[in-house]
Amino acid sequence: TSSGKFYTLGIDKLPGGRGHGEPLRLMIDMASDDEVVTLMTHTPGSQLRKLLLASTEGRGFITNEDGVIAQTRNGRQVLNVADKEKALICLPVTDDSVAVVGQNRKLLIFKADEIPEMTRGRGVILQKYKDGGLSDARFLNREEGLSWKSGERTRLETNLAPWSGKRASAGKLAPAGFPRNNKFY
Repeated sequence: TSSGKFYTLGIDKLPGGRGHGEPLRLMIDMASDDEVVTLMTHTPGSQLRKLLLASTEGRGFITNEDGVIAQTRNGRQVLNVADKEKALICLPVTDDSVAVVGQNRKLLIFKADEIPEMTRGRGVILQKYKDGGLSDARFLNREEGLSWKSGERTRLETNLAPWSGKRASAGKLAPAGFPRNNKFY
């Protein structure tokens, strides 16, 4: 959730297919001002999937999916967030590089191995911002390039050199045609 907590809900606890469903907040002890960031399925022991967690302030880290499983209805605090900060990103690690874009439309691409693996905490700075914070992040394969949705079309940028850098850099303005909402999808 936006507070940085993970909740685990067994598939046997979900309501049946008929009816109008049941609010998620009744199944877990989620705070009233929290929002769901990501829903995903977990298969224990099938693979060691890793997740990128990041906050609106642009701080994040990589964690093992098996380590975020909560045993109680209260959940497990994994990403520590400050007062005005919220958890924003929870993505499976899929490729060798990370692209992050800020609310200021600056894009930065760096190697995924620059992000440390932690079990919990605030994380490290992914991208520096003077104003605003993190807007979106995604994993990419540098050889294939960076793609994003632009209306009904998918745009592809293969020359990533202008936006490549080290983690915690400011980045450069996103390429022409990048969505105004600063989201990859």
